[in-house]
Amino acid sequence: MTDNTVSKRPHGFQEGLSGNPAGSPQGSRTKSAVFAEAILEKDCEEIINAVVKAAKAGDSTAMRLCFERLVPLRKGRPTVFDLPPVKTAADVAGAVGELARAMAAGELTTDEASAAASVIEMHRRAIETHVSARAVAMGYNVSRVRTSLGC
Repeated sequence: MTDNTVSKRPHGFQEGLSGNPAGSPQGSRTKSAVFAEAILEKDCEEIINAVVKAAKAGDSTAMRLCFERLVPLRKGRPTVFDLPPVKTAADVAGAVGELARAMAAGELTTDEASAAASVIEMHRRAIETHVSARAVAMGYNVSRVRTSLGC
């Protein structure tokens, strides 16, 4: 009968502790990064000119590189759609309903609707905070009022 257990060999490190607890100094760079920066600093203008020249000569990779740097990819786009005014917390339901309608109709993507819903929620919290502050200023016990409303 053989023993299938793995023998535990002693090693120089304690379990759960890093061999280099201090780690690399903050802001340190690798030798290759320092080398690349030195080359770019010295020949930056020549490199840019060479890439632009290659792009003008039809090199698609150079064209893409130039285009990506000159016209960066936009992360979002302005989206125009109608929402009912949100002046009270009760108006939020109508606004969210309109978002759902616009998304279902294909006027908004799910990401756009989600981002807009986050803004509406932020607006609702601001309204709620304002109303609570006014209630406190008028002497109401806000937590008792919320409890009676089921909030």
